[in-house]
Amino acid sequence: MRSAEDLERLIRNVPDFPRPPVVFKDITTVLTAPGALGDAVTLLERKVAGFRYGAIAAIESRGFVFGAVMAERRGLPLVLIRKPGKLPAETIGEDYDLEYGSARIEMHLHSLEPGTRVLIVDDLVATGGSAAAACRLVERDGCVVAGAGFMVNLEFLGGRKRLEAAGYPVGSIVRVDSE
Repeated sequence: MRSAEDLERLIRNVPDFPRPPVVFKDITTVLTAPGALGDAVTLLERKVAGFRYGAIAAIESRGFVFGAVMAERRGLPLVLIRKPGKLPAETIGEDYDLEYGSARIEMHLHSLEPGTRVLIVDDLVATGGSAAAACRLVERDGCVVAGAGFMVNLEFLGGRKRLEAAGYPVGSIVRVDSE
């Protein structure tokens, strides 16, 4: 099994994507390394083991990869948090700021039973904007956010600290302290 350090070495840095001066952490290189996805999910499951959750809400799009594997392994419901206009039934939405702009996400209304403890999953936390918006969506739908799990934490952008200050525990595998 790969370590967190092994997985970090697989991540590709893409300068000036989607615009300068962002250095994009491309986890698709982890997905193309045979067995690395399973190793990453196992490590992430260990990081969030104490969060007590009964469902997973995965953020589009790379969060779907990790969230789907985690939900399948544990036999849990999976809720998809998507860009606007991608879900067919009634939705609720939240706007948020990105490291490099702003965006909106949505989820189906009443996806889970009220009171369900939900783990938010995405590939990476930067400023924490999308994860915080996902937390608000889950809570507006009557559920409880148990915490959030990420493969990568861009610590220097403060997202983990913002989420924890708002009362959401965070687990991550790879911590990046500077660009």
